[in-house]
Amino acid sequence: MTTISNGPAGEVILVGAGPGDPDLLTIKAHKAILAADLIVHDGLVDPRILALAPDTSRISVAKSRSRHTMRQEAINDLLIAEARRGKRVVRLKGGDPFIFGRGGEEAEACIAAGIPFSIIPGISAAMGSAAGAMIPLTHRSVSSAVTFVAGQCQGLAEQNWAGLAGPGRTMVIYMGVATADLIAEKLIADGVSPDMPVAVIENGTRPETRALRTLLTDLGAMICREGVKSPAVIIVGMVAARGTASNALLSLAHVAEANA
Repeated sequence: MTTISNGPAGEVILVGAGPGDPDLLTIKAHKAILAADLIVHDGLVDPRILALAPDTSRISVAKSRSRHTMRQEAINDLLIAEARRGKRVVRLKGGDPFIFGRGGEEAEACIAAGIPFSIIPGISAAMGSAAGAMIPLTHRSVSSAVTFVAGQCQGLAEQNWAGLAGPGRTMVIYMGVATADLIAEKLIADGVSPDMPVAVIENGTRPETRALRTLLTDLGAMICREGVKSPAVIIVGMVAARGTASNALLSLAHVAEANA
C-alpha cells in the first residue's frame, strides 16, 4: 500500500461485523475494533459489538430505505480525511464489507487517495441467518448453486434474475422486505413455481430473531400479516423447506379454522 507523506500515516480498515451476534466476530475483527482510534459504523451493527470499545470515538453513518444519514461520497471523504489525520479508522459494516456493503467503493476511494487500507471479511447476513434457522444454502439433493441479489438496489425492473431461482438453485435476497410483492411477481414471471418454498429470516443471529416459511405466491402477504421488519433476508428454493423456520401457512390455516 502507498503511505501518504503529508502528515502522520493513518489507515482505514474495512471490517465485517457479521450479522449481529458478537460471538460471530472473527478474532481479527475483534482486535481491529479494540485498536481503533475511530469507528465509522452502519446502523445494522449490533450495539453489543460497539460496546466492545466503549471509549472509542464513533460516527454513525446509518442508512435506511430512501434515507441516508450521509451519502456514500461523503463517507468516503470522511474515511480519507480521518486517516490523513493519522487515525486508525475502522469502517465497521454489518455482515461482510464486500457483499452489499459498498466496501468495494470505499476501497477504491482509499486507493485513489493513497490511503493505506485493509479488509477483514465477516460472516454474511445470508450465511449467519440461514445457519441460525438450520437452512442449508446448498444441499446435495436439492441445490448446487447459490445467488445473492438485492431486492431494491437499482430498482427491480433493471435487474435480470432469469435463471437464478428455481429447481436446483437457491436465491438469497437482501433488502427485499419492502418489495416482497414485486419480488414474488418477478420470479413467477421468470418461470419460478408459485409453490416454491421461501423462508424469511428477520434479525438473523440476534436474540429477537425469527424465521418464517411459506410459498413464493404468499411471500408479500406473509410479510405483511406477520409484520416482518428489516433487517431480514429472503431465501427462495427447496432448501427453504428444511430447517426450523415456522410454517406461516400452517399458522394462517389455524387462524382461519378458529374464525370459521
